[in-house]
Parts: sequence; C-alpha cells; structure tokens
Amino acid sequence: MEESQIHPMKTESGTVLVTGASGTIGRALMRRLVGRFEHVVGFDRHAPEPAPPDCTHITVEITSDESVREGLRVLREHHGAHIASVIHLAAYYDFSGEPSEQYEEITVRGTGRLLRGLRDADFQVDQFVFSSTMLVHRPAEPGQFINEDWPIGPTWAYPESKVRTEKLIHDERGTVPAVLLRIAGVYDDGCRSIPLAHQMQRIYERQMTRSIYSGSTAHGQSFLHLEDLLDAIERVVERRAKLPAEVPILLGEPEPLTYDELQHTLARLLLGKEMKTLEVPDALAPLAKAGAWVMEKLPGADPFIKPWMIDRASDHYALDITRARTLLAWEPQRSLRDTIPKMVEALKADPAKFYEENKLGEPPVPVEEKKHNAAKESA
Repeated sequence: MEESQIHPMKTESGTVLVTGASGTIGRALMRRLVGRFEHVVGFDRHAPEPAPPDCTHITVEITSDESVREGLRVLREHHGAHIASVIHLAAYYDFSGEPSEQYEEITVRGTGRLLRGLRDADFQVDQFVFSSTMLVHRPAEPGQFINEDWPIGPTWAYPESKVRTEKLIHDERGTVPAVLLRIAGVYDDGCRSIPLAHQMQRIYERQMTRSIYSGSTAHGQSFLHLEDLLDAIERVVERRAKLPAEVPILLGEPEPLTYDELQHTLARLLLGKEMKTLEVPDALAPLAKAGAWVMEKLPGADPFIKPWMIDRASDHYALDITRARTLLAWEPQRSLRDTIPKMVEALKADPAKFYEENKLGEPPVPVEEKKHNAAKESA
C-alpha cells in the first residue's frame, strides 16, 4: 500500500481540535489536516512559533478548570459547536520512572476536565481520539505478538497513567465515540526518539556504557515513524462514522529490531566498525542498578540510564496490527531499520543541530578541533 493510495479527504465542515498542539506530533498533525476540515484548532499552554499556516491556536492549561472552560468558550464562539474529531495528545511524560502527581493531574484529570468541558458546553463531538501507548500491555516474549486483547500490565508510571486514563474515557465519554490509539515509540528521520537518541549518543561519544546492556539483547520494542502515525490518525478521523463506539487500536511496526541489531547497526554506521555488546547477567542486575544510581548522584551528571530501566531492559513488544489493517486499511510504510542510516547521516552532517533537536546537550568537540585548539594555545 503506497502513500499515494491514500485518498485525500474533501474539505469537511466542523472542527478538528488537537490538544498538545505545540508538541512534535501535534504540530505535524495540524499541518497535515489543514485543508481537510473547515477549522483546525490547537490547544496548548505554549503557542507554537510560528503557528502552522491556516491553523488556529488557543492557549489552554489542561490542569485548570477555568482555562479549559475559557478555551472551549472561545472555540465555540469562533468555530461553532460541531467538532468532527478531538485528537487528545496532551499528557505528561518523563524518564525518571518515578510516580508523579503530574501524571494524575495532566494526563488523567486533564482528560476528564476536557471531556466534562465538552459535555457541559454542549458540543457535538463526532469522535474522541486518545493517544495511549502499547506499553499499557504486559510485555511479551520473542515469538509472541501483542494484540488489543493481550493482558493489560503496565510496568512503570507513564503507561500506568495511560491505563487509568483509558478507564476514565470509558466511564465518562457518554455517547461520544472513542478511539484509544496504543502507539509504539515514535521517531522520524532526525530521530526525535529519546531512547534512540541517547543510544546513538553513547556510541557516538564512545561512552563506557555504550557496549553494556542490562537485559537480553535478543529482545526489542516496536517503533513507528511519525509520518506513518500521521497517516493512521488521518484514517481514524476519515473513518469516524464507521468505527466501533469504543475501540483500542495498536499502531506500530509489527516486528521490532532487537537491541543487538540496533547496537551493531549504529556502531557500524557511526564508528565504522563492529562493536560487541556485553549482556549483564541476571545475577549482577542489582549491581548494575547500584551503578546507575551512583552515576545519577554524581555532581553535574545527568545520565539517561536510570536504575528502574535495568528491570525493564528485557521487556519485549512485537505487535499484531490486524485491527489497524482491518479497520483503517493501514500499515506502516517505513521502518526503523531503513531510517537509522538517515538518523546517522543527520548526526554526522550537523552534530550541534542533532544534539539540540534531540535535547542531548552539547556535542563533543571533534578530535581535529581539539588538536587545533591545543596547537593555538601552545603557540
């Protein structure tokens, strides 16, 4: 199925409302939907600069009842009461692994606040789309493929908040149809995936931890290119009248790259040589966690690897996307395997830009530049 086979939607009446509009996915989605609907409106506490062309942005703080009510009042006043689709991306996310009130206040209560606001303001909402995660499911083993009926079993704070929010939507959506998109890890040609970017950084900088892994290198997790995600969301909106009243849909590349393949590919492309990855034996996992804890506490250090990640290193997520194929006529057209060379090319071409866009801090000074600077100082 080629991208060109996606039939462009005619301009439809009504509004598409995107929350979390200033995020990477939100900005790209609003640009994609322009011209498909009468109005494309974004809610976010930070206005995007510049705003996507032909889109409207309304500043809304999802943790405030008053702000949500006011945002919806402005939306109704300027764009009418008919909302074709609410695409709810706003949520809290971090890699600390620790429980946080932010998950409850932003992700869970924020969603409830939005649903109640839409109901109280008497909007006609054709569809409510929630960006959940594949991580709401219990991890599988290699050879197993997770579908939407796979047991729910989140293993850390972020997916736990998504499970609670999915239940809230079930309880409070009323007659509004809901789609729960359980999305794999999102990336694009410039990476913009936190775990992948840090993995690339460790190898590029030749850090000590680059060749050590605390889980099984034969395991892996599904990813999804941003453009494929946008294609799927388009189809969800386009088919809103035909979808079940409430349905979870897994979105991701069915077979994940193993950690071993990722490591070997990145080492070959970044360093020009093979790199052996050492698995930390299970018996030494407590020692690895202690080491991660010590590194985390060192003055000035901000290591990505946290102690809780040691326990999750062998989690495996391969997806059965039969439902997405059946309901949306969708499947990924890109793959992480084919995109990694583009990520590496972006890093090599402009390390400073890559580091900035992926929030990695300052890139290392090239060896040639160090030698040049040393020569200047000694002259």
